[in-house]
Amino acid sequence: MTTLQERPRTALLVIDVQQGVVVSAYRRDEVVANIASLVERARAQDVPVVWVQHSDEGLEKGSEAWQYVRELPGRASEPVVHKNYGDAFEDTDLEEVLAAAGVGHLVVAGAETDACIRSTIHGAFTRGYDVTLVADAHTTNDNSEWGAPPPEQVIAHTNMYWQYHSAPGRTAGVSTTADVTFG
Repeated sequence: MTTLQERPRTALLVIDVQQGVVVSAYRRDEVVANIASLVERARAQDVPVVWVQHSDEGLEKGSEAWQYVRELPGRASEPVVHKNYGDAFEDTDLEEVLAAAGVGHLVVAGAETDACIRSTIHGAFTRGYDVTLVADAHTTNDNSEWGAPPPEQVIAHTNMYWQYHSAPGRTAGVSTTADVTFG
């Protein structure tokens, strides 16, 4: 159980599924459809959905590339956390948003696996959150020309090591979209 006292709720954290981020991502359409399914289920169960949106010099705030993909429309009542670093907690109001909602467990989906997903799941875990990574609802681009493994290996490796991650007083886990429980 989370080390965060009096935070029994779970939230779905959707990271950087922006047009410029996932335009050529591995299994883009499948992953976006899985995330849409998670969002729909979270909303039906009154689980908070928190959107994270990255900007930097290559992903200019307000640009078409910066916008979330059309398949994932947010609601005005759902918080959007704007970030400039890989870890969605760094220099953002994410912690305040989650604390206000009583959230101690995060279900994480989005992009990119080997950057913002990894940074944020580790950041959440070290801050005391229980973290479930959705195995088939995160993706990355092919960065093999810069020495990274192919995307399918990056995703598989991240899923493999996260399911065995542990620390006192909190849990890490991996679940498929179909098997995610928000309760």
